Amino acid sequence: MRHPLRRALLATSLALAFAAPAFAQELPAAVDQPYPGNLKLTVDLTDVGRRIYHVRESIPVTPGAVTIYYPKWIPGEHGPTGPLANVVGLIATANGQRVPWRRDLKEMYAFHLDVPAGVDTLDLQFEYLAPTMPNYVPLSFNEVAFYPAGHYTSRITIEPSVKLPAGWKFASALETAAQDGDTVRFKPVSFENLVDSPVLAGKYFTRVDLAPGQKVPVHLNIVGDTAAGVKPTDKQIEAQRSLVVQANKLFGAHHYEHYDFLLVTSEHTPHFGLEHHQSSDDRLPADFLTDADLNVAAGSLLPHEYIHSWNGKFRRPADLWTPTFMEPMQDDLLWVYEGLTDYWAGVLTARSGIWTTEQWRDSLAGFAADMTARTGRSWRSLQDTADGIPLTSRGTPGWGNYRRGSDYYPEGQMLWLDVDTKIRELSGGKHTLDEFARSFYGMDNGSYVPKTYTFEDVVNTLNGIQPYDWKTFLRQRLDDHGNALPEHGIEGGGWKLVYDDKPTPFAKTVEKNRKMVNLSYGLGISVNDKGEVRDAQWEGVAAKAGLVPGVTIVAVNGKDYSTKGLKDAITDAKNTTTPIDFLIKDVDDYRHVTVDYHGGLKYPHLVRGDGKDLIGAIATPLK
Repeated sequence: MRHPLRRALLATSLALAFAAPAFAQELPAAVDQPYPGNLKLTVDLTDVGRRIYHVRESIPVTPGAVTIYYPKWIPGEHGPTGPLANVVGLIATANGQRVPWRRDLKEMYAFHLDVPAGVDTLDLQFEYLAPTMPNYVPLSFNEVAFYPAGHYTSRITIEPSVKLPAGWKFASALETAAQDGDTVRFKPVSFENLVDSPVLAGKYFTRVDLAPGQKVPVHLNIVGDTAAGVKPTDKQIEAQRSLVVQANKLFGAHHYEHYDFLLVTSEHTPHFGLEHHQSSDDRLPADFLTDADLNVAAGSLLPHEYIHSWNGKFRRPADLWTPTFMEPMQDDLLWVYEGLTDYWAGVLTARSGIWTTEQWRDSLAGFAADMTARTGRSWRSLQDTADGIPLTSRGTPGWGNYRRGSDYYPEGQMLWLDVDTKIRELSGGKHTLDEFARSFYGMDNGSYVPKTYTFEDVVNTLNGIQPYDWKTFLRQRLDDHGNALPEHGIEGGGWKLVYDDKPTPFAKTVEKNRKMVNLSYGLGISVNDKGEVRDAQWEGVAAKAGLVPGVTIVAVNGKDYSTKGLKDAITDAKNTTTPIDFLIKDVDDYRHVTVDYHGGLKYPHLVRGDGKDLIGAIATPLK
């Protein structure tokens, strides 16, 4: 029972809270009207050595109740991922006087203030605790800016500026208005385009023209840990230039005034890519440009993010377009947004010469094998991997094979290969998915105003290329709950998936880079070089024996664990009836488990099957 005095204090506190209407108001609906006045933003990066950005922002306001937002739903991240927890020291002032703020109790990315009479500008100051390195900064403006509620972000104008560490160079899709020493002022842009236009800055910096002699500029900008790590070879540059040519031939139009790849080569940042309309935030290992094998294995990242300028940014699923960064985004069409992008990334990586056709086939083999072995297909459809992606970061680690995470990427790639080969089969080679690309994206040349679409738009466009029951074709694959991979584009492309005991060069490099071995197709586990089991096949022979995610293999057949020793034990067991003995550590318990597996090592490959080599035809560069 709560103490009476505490009840009285609680009642008084509630009365005071409800007596402050500025902190309890409803969030205003956004209107498609210009916001009066320009916001101004200054980001000081000179304290990057301490991983701190110092931010000052001014917002034109009128006296009374004001609500400001911190961006929550970040385009391309497919979830409410705005890193508000990294914002500290937030102080609001007006005419030099402190203005109290209070976070909304239902929408915690909203902050309410009561602006005094006679005030026309609200000044904010805060720090952003940046997970970055001392030699470079990939600055995303959604991390360091608030905006006023009640207007479309496309109708809010902001004047950004950045102060760089001494001597650093930078690149961005933003247009530079002026530079005074290490301070750069950018031309005014909408808040929507500000969030869509990161800045890349660094001590070691290389800028390469990828469209020499062309009317529309495209540049590759690179920062990294060392001077050597930001220098591409002539061969790499030529392949990236070919990518630009092949992409524009595929889509028949471009949707940027200029484009900047913003590439970080480092071991000190997560490796990923994030698309923007006129740029991309690309982060790869430090030796991406210096290790030829790694350059191949990671070669599709830049093409993938570049393609998003067309697919995802210009043509955008209707449920992924929102007027501000507060409304929840719905991810049901990510199998188009990401899956089709992933498919064309493979195609253009091959057409541009970043990969050979054989390397693209090796990549397809790996994805097809992974999706064929997806035990989670028995309960979770491809469609649901898209629908449920905002929840993916939650839950305990492990069992990824059974959970199914963002499978709309790899299985989406398989789906669109299936569509492409089906169009070619039905039309006798007269039509291809390339025609879909030109029809769906090849309009409004130069525009980067989003043009939304629905599932029906995708189906109707496919029917305009090659009449067929595409709605049923797609829904059967998207909603499938069977044990077998429902997409058959590899077979339709004249190839088939097989396994032997030799990894492809592509697979070898992936294992080396990730410092783990993928034994999912045989023994049924993925394990890193420390012996930690990262994933296991649900109800597979290894998992049933106790090799489950989270345990560590200490020894195999009485010998200290090593990836080579593990592979040797699997190979030796193929010719015997003796189970493989594992000593494992489970938290602080040690025990032996035996796995009665005799199938040997299994690595996926594609070999020629029946029919024409359509995969080879798809990989052929456009003239």
